[in-house]
Amino acid sequence: MSFLFTVSPDFTPDHLSGWYIFNTWLQKQTGVAIHLEMYNGFNAQREAISQDKVNLIYANPYDAAMLVREKGFLPLAKPVGESDEAIIAVSASNPVSDAAELTPGIRLAFTDDPDVKMMGMIMLEPGDLDVGNMQSMPCDAYVQVAKHLLRGEADVGIFLAEAYDGLSEMIKKQLKILVRSQISVIHHSLMIGPGLLDKREQFQQCLLGMTGDEKGRGVLESLGFRAWEKVDDEEMEFMIDLMDTLTL
Repeated sequence: MSFLFTVSPDFTPDHLSGWYIFNTWLQKQTGVAIHLEMYNGFNAQREAISQDKVNLIYANPYDAAMLVREKGFLPLAKPVGESDEAIIAVSASNPVSDAAELTPGIRLAFTDDPDVKMMGMIMLEPGDLDVGNMQSMPCDAYVQVAKHLLRGEADVGIFLAEAYDGLSEMIKKQLKILVRSQISVIHHSLMIGPGLLDKREQFQQCLLGMTGDEKGRGVLESLGFRAWEKVDDEEMEFMIDLMDTLTL
């Protein structure tokens, strides 16, 4: 029997091959047949989750609550030193230097990455902005958000900080950051589903031991991670409660 592994669609594109390398490594280390399936967007991935097709997932913090409370998933690990932060950016030619200077009616570009959009909307509140007084420009990827800003098709963009930092220097020179969140306790997590819970401890040991051998370190490097660290149930519940509080 093969188990399905997937990754939140907001991962940095240049690490796509890294996830396939990681999946191959994980199969060899655990002896479990695992198929990596990448979905084009959050809606397609959530549909697969709702149909109980997913057994292992590198999940964004917004989806973690649903995975734990509705689907019986439990956390395995998170990347060391990594947290989900959001950035509000504009074109470098935009005279605005603070989010509070933004005015109703602006064109806002964003992806359907829910936790990042939520943090971004909170950071726009100083300008008395909300979904009701802005023009929404949904995008499939953060590169598209950047393109809308560069072409003058959008006034403001919301980015996952990691995705923004991963843009080319040429693009970043043409953009300007107004604000970067510093929440620090919201993060993606590798999570395991009910069909694999009997192997939770085995998977955790494999992940935490990756820095102990050369191949494991190479796989981590392909993902852009330094190491994995264990996420216990209490830490996950705290993050879920925080997400609930922020969305009120």
